[in-house]
Amino acid sequence: MRILNLDLGERSYPIYIDTNTLGQPELLTKHIHSKQVLIVTNETIAPLYLAKLEKLLVDYSVETVILPDGEQYKTLEAVSTIIDTLLEKRFNRNATLIALGGGVIGDIGGFAAACYQRGIAFIQVPTTLLAQVDSSVGGKTGVNHILGKNMIGAFYQPQCVIIDIDVLKTLDDRQFSAGLAEVIKYGLIRDKEFFEWLEQNLDLLINRDNDALAFAIEQSCINKATVVAEDEKESGVRATLNLGHTFGHAIETGAGYGTFLHGEAIAIGTCQAADLSRRMGWLNDDDVARIINLFKRANLPVKPPADLSAESFLELMSVDKKNIDGGIRLILLKAIGSATLAMTIEQKYLLETLYEYGRN
Repeated sequence: MRILNLDLGERSYPIYIDTNTLGQPELLTKHIHSKQVLIVTNETIAPLYLAKLEKLLVDYSVETVILPDGEQYKTLEAVSTIIDTLLEKRFNRNATLIALGGGVIGDIGGFAAACYQRGIAFIQVPTTLLAQVDSSVGGKTGVNHILGKNMIGAFYQPQCVIIDIDVLKTLDDRQFSAGLAEVIKYGLIRDKEFFEWLEQNLDLLINRDNDALAFAIEQSCINKATVVAEDEKESGVRATLNLGHTFGHAIETGAGYGTFLHGEAIAIGTCQAADLSRRMGWLNDDDVARIINLFKRANLPVKPPADLSAESFLELMSVDKKNIDGGIRLILLKAIGSATLAMTIEQKYLLETLYEYGRN
């Protein structure tokens, strides 16, 4: 078993990475400090893993909330459903909420936990590759608004993250590829050696080789945990984790939540960010080609939707948490393995990317 620690002082917590962690009850129960447990999951995951999780909790008073599956359900209404159950079942502030699912469930469940009685304990049990390498780690929770993705939320850290590599066997190919987008991101923003490892070993990952998966998940979590430990509330370096996300969130919002998976939109957005980095003089043509090629090999889209105009992109990108005083700030690449928060961007280069990249 690989055990990482996200060092945040009194809010520190372990990340467990192994096969069959859902068969090891002690990993879970040592982080639960009262009998009241609420499991939040969705209609896809419940038939696969809910019973297995419940077997680990036979000595607890367990309730469940099963939500619809999809980004379009990442709403305040879903949070309200969870809180209604907590109230109806008379859960107290010593209770524990377990988020069993992908990034959407983790974000909704974590936000509900942050809100209920000003905060109850919660545990992340991520069941998608994207959630295992990204959204379950770092304490970002929240829901979408019709005008912008993740605009309502809180920083709220879990008690632990329990990653079971075995659950990826039931993940469909499209969702699996979406997770690879975030894996590739870590290599691009701060770990050139990992990016080169991905170029050499991507086929093993696509074939879901356990050893390759364990290494890629561990390296991704190490990279994320290191950044979050340095900048928990995203006042500085943590913003670099959002490479491709300003473009990508615009795609998700503009196309309608659920049309593109998060990882698919981030893959496109990262290619756009690479193109803009080239126009800014930081990347060369070969760098951009390597980046685009790796996303293509991961079976991810690399071009924005044709019906999302440059003007629409600009409008949607203006609603972004990194922006200050109305100016668009983007995470760009100085080199493969080195990201920067671009405080000022040549407007003509941004427009060239929006008008020209992927439009032919």
